[in-house]
Amino acid sequence: MSDPRFDLRVRAKALDAEDGLAVKRAEFVLDDTVYLDGNSLGALPAHVPERVADVVSRQWGRLRIRSWDESGWWTAPERIGDRIAPLVGAAPGQIVVGDSTSVNVFKALVAAVRLARGAGGGGEPDAGHGGRDGRDGRDGRDGRDGRDGRDGRDEIIVDATTFPTDGYIAESAARLTGCRLTPLAPAEVPAALSSRTAAVLLNHADYRTGRLHDLPGLTAAAHAAGALAVWDLCHTAGALPVGLDEHGVDLAVGCTYKYLNGGPGSPAYLYVREELQDRFDSPLPGWNSHAEPFGMRPGFEAADGALRGRVGTPDILSMLALEAALDVWDGVSVDAVRAKSLALTDFFLRCVEAYVPTGLVESLTPEAHAERGSQVALRCEGAGDVMGRLIERGVVGDFRAPDVLRFGFTPLYVSFADAERAARVLAEILES
Repeated sequence: MSDPRFDLRVRAKALDAEDGLAVKRAEFVLDDTVYLDGNSLGALPAHVPERVADVVSRQWGRLRIRSWDESGWWTAPERIGDRIAPLVGAAPGQIVVGDSTSVNVFKALVAAVRLARGAGGGGEPDAGHGGRDGRDGRDGRDGRDGRDGRDGRDEIIVDATTFPTDGYIAESAARLTGCRLTPLAPAEVPAALSSRTAAVLLNHADYRTGRLHDLPGLTAAAHAAGALAVWDLCHTAGALPVGLDEHGVDLAVGCTYKYLNGGPGSPAYLYVREELQDRFDSPLPGWNSHAEPFGMRPGFEAADGALRGRVGTPDILSMLALEAALDVWDGVSVDAVRAKSLALTDFFLRCVEAYVPTGLVESLTPEAHAERGSQVALRCEGAGDVMGRLIERGVVGDFRAPDVLRFGFTPLYVSFADAERAARVLAEILES
């Protein structure tokens, strides 16, 4: 009888030989560690240190203030946004880079409520997003409260399973806008939407299990109720196609330090659909989002386009490190990344099933590809200790309390041999 471990090692070698993305691995700083934590912090692209050294020594050190113009510092937020755009299915001019994910969630959610209460919003008739009862939002029968002439939408729905900060931000945004907050599982959202719903904040993928939520369907459901859809893409951008423009997403945010490999604390981004930009009312207006930033006028006048999402002075060092890191995406198809992601997670789960004795782990990862991100989550007893021992043996994933092992698969640099080795070492630890 053949040894399944030998057979799977042979299979891993064959899959790596056929992998069209395997050449990208050489563009990262890696060692013999199996690094499966790119869903928390992406690996360092090898050319970034040299580029950052130039930013520090020449652009800052020698050119100094001249670099705002001569080195393009001033236009970096929108320029880098246009580089991220194709990775999330957006046309140029709709993404601005800057601030943290949390700050951008706040900007997007408050602005979404303001848009929903103003003319049109996500349910404007000319966008084909009429209310659920077919009314066009202009005849006084759609929930207007008659007190201040605004649409009487007073509910924010938030993903109850979301990353905690998104929930905290949603609660604060609800207080600020006078809305009630309704936490729901994503599958419960369509049935709960009503003419009172202003905005829906959802994570594209569950950060614990990697379960992928139905972005097209949930966005369409929000629009049918006249609400706006705000999506958090932290765990999907750079791992799979998102299709922001294709699916009519209103607003979206995401970090850049996971699958986009921008570095620890690299700036996040904000997407504002083009049709909404002239009405996007940020709750954090700053001099960088002013139509005349150097006019220093006391009154605020918003800039045109996605620049309305800017606030203060950009963090140039981390911003330009991110810009350099995005070079690894040159010539890469997001569809090819998705295909490899699914192949990697399928293969890892196959290895876990073959190697780990029955009953020692439980997979929380959806079997259906349409419901799976680029992560495998396994539940086991003593998960924190198990992950510690995995790391000691050169397999780096992470642990989420109380009992979940998370393994992130970044297709640009994770190999099938990595997947096989991780499953093998996991089995050896659990058996011991």
